[in-house]
Amino acid sequence: MRLEGKSAVITGAASGIGRSMARRFAQEGAGLVLGDVDRGRLDKVVAEVVEEGGRAVGLVVDVCDPEAVEAMIQRAVEEYGRLDVLCNNAGVLDNLTPLADVSDELWDKVMGVNVKGPFLAARKALPVMIAQGGGAIINTASAAGLAGGRGGAVYTASKHALVGMTRSIAWYYGPQGVRCNAIAPGAIQTRMASTLVPHMGGFERYQPHFSQIPPHGKAQEVADVALFLACQESAYVNGAVIPVDGGWLTF
Repeated sequence: MRLEGKSAVITGAASGIGRSMARRFAQEGAGLVLGDVDRGRLDKVVAEVVEEGGRAVGLVVDVCDPEAVEAMIQRAVEEYGRLDVLCNNAGVLDNLTPLADVSDELWDKVMGVNVKGPFLAARKALPVMIAQGGGAIINTASAAGLAGGRGGAVYTASKHALVGMTRSIAWYYGPQGVRCNAIAPGAIQTRMASTLVPHMGGFERYQPHFSQIPPHGKAQEVADVALFLACQESAYVNGAVIPVDGGWLTF
């Protein structure tokens, strides 16, 4: 098993891509600490992992809360003696809201979860990984982090920021054994995507381009790329942003 003896922290683990990451990593032998704000769904994911023979601890974590994030990283060290992989996967959408209609509250919410959350987790994880000789940080960005027309204004800004953070971490800490890469999913079949209620102005702007979106991908397909980035097979991959979008960014 490719992650035998290793531990991983995954945020946004209660559904969608995070849930698929949790199950896939556990199948490869990783001990998990899973964070999410949805206790009910999180408990179900932990139960799934355990029923399939894996190891997992679930914590209710608001990724914008520094104390909660620090406790999550510390729990992994206490539970497994090390932290090998951090998946900053928690994220929220802005419902395709154009900039002129973005409220202060929406800006703060999206930037908080999508940018501050990964910052807080990486800041706490880096000293642990450096002290033990290395580790891997995997950020869930988006196709919106590589283009201007794949999301609303604040979501797009947040994912561009996360791509920049990914590359900065890779540059600064690669020499100390910590790799940092990002995944840029496109249209993926998840609960978050299926419950989207779009801003009407944003929807109207997007509507002529919907036919260009490839068939929706599956969360498992994103989790498979995350597994590659967590494993030794990707030892020479650092600072990369890998689209998992069915070719959406090619046009």
